[in-house]
Amino acid sequence: MLKKIQAGVLEVAYFENGTSAGTPVVLLHGFPYDVHSYDQVRPLLASEGCWVITPYLRGYGPTQFLSTGTPRSGQQAVLAHDLLSLLDALGISSAVLAGYDWGGRAACIVAALWPDRVRALVSVGGYNIQDIPGTAAPGKPEDEYRYWYQYYFHSERGREGLTRYRRDFCRLLWQLWSPTWKFSDEMFNQTAASFDNPDFVDVVIHSYRHRYGMVPGDPSVEATEQCLTLQPVISVPSITIDGRDDGVVLSEGSASHHRFFTGEYERLVIPDVGHNPPQEAPRDFAEAILSLI
Repeated sequence: MLKKIQAGVLEVAYFENGTSAGTPVVLLHGFPYDVHSYDQVRPLLASEGCWVITPYLRGYGPTQFLSTGTPRSGQQAVLAHDLLSLLDALGISSAVLAGYDWGGRAACIVAALWPDRVRALVSVGGYNIQDIPGTAAPGKPEDEYRYWYQYYFHSERGREGLTRYRRDFCRLLWQLWSPTWKFSDEMFNQTAASFDNPDFVDVVIHSYRHRYGMVPGDPSVEATEQCLTLQPVISVPSITIDGRDDGVVLSEGSASHHRFFTGEYERLVIPDVGHNPPQEAPRDFAEAILSLI
């Protein structure tokens, strides 16, 4: 069931499965996807007694800003604070967090800085907290080319390109990032409606500029951003997931990320899966979550 709730600076639209008597699980999507990544995961978890919350992130679908004066930031810290505000609004003291891409980043940050709010973590791509001071150092050429879209967004040409061709652009990323995933037109179009949110372009462009230190962030979360420069470790029980055919992550995936996890930790690599494991391999994703409950 689709619901809405005021949480922090947003009116968050979210799907709810199961009842509040169950173990809270929050499922978080990334760019350029939406809540439909979890359409097959949500019922699997609910059938095992979980209370499943799947929100549209800021700038996606029916989620809206409450004020025109709120910065349309897409930086990592605001995503984490959005998640904390949602937990508070729903009266959830501690939840299992699971996500990928932007959503995985929000989950990792909350798990690292507010571990009392997190029962366990499932993060696609491993430790997703950005090292913004470290972005000045170039990566290996075989990794740099994967981020062509980010460098494109650094220009006003890129902003206009995303504005004018947002569906074509996002569909291309789906194809490049999950080359073995045979998604249908219907499946893509269902999600692509979320990109029509009036704040989508501004939030996306800010995200990809802020992570390289090109634009200032939202002052209200600056203290959190400063904490993240220290690359805090994650102490909660965690499973990281790599799709073996992910076309955008760095060449080694999360193989070296174990150093960021000080608690119970496991890494899974799923063959024939790309950047969107919950939609490409929903049962594997759900089983990873359930193994931590």
